[in-house]
Amino acid sequence: MPEPTGTLYEAVGGIDALRRLSNTFYDLVLADPVLAPVFADFTRTHIEHVAVWLGEIFGGPAGFTAELGGHQALLRAHLGLSITEEQRGRWMELMGVAVARELPDDELLRTRVMEYFDWGTRIAREVSAEPVGQDLGDPGPTPRWGWQGLQ
Repeated sequence: MPEPTGTLYEAVGGIDALRRLSNTFYDLVLADPVLAPVFADFTRTHIEHVAVWLGEIFGGPAGFTAELGGHQALLRAHLGLSITEEQRGRWMELMGVAVARELPDDELLRTRVMEYFDWGTRIAREVSAEPVGQDLGDPGPTPRWGWQGLQ
């Protein structure tokens, strides 16, 4: 089987596909009794921010870094949430539903996207145990995820 070309961003369908993915996912989250409490302060602008973050992660424009504070801002947004492993697992389940509904029917693409979410939710859970205002140090640049995983 030939090695895929291009970025995951291109393969998922760009920013419009990531907006649909985020919208579908958060509709599921807000109706879910396990996850809804984590998103008590949710606003619809969160959907756009997540789509822009994912675009950058998957090889698209660096809009999250340029306009929304980059990697540090994303990590800081999770401080104090005290995410449980049950919540992380449910997050993964619902994202799997959203991926199946919104992304192209490409097994490798969906696998790589879900691998990113598994990796990222583990970090979010770890950071969420820290109190709001905690100094996280320099987390480095926004990570990139490609056909081989973390780049």
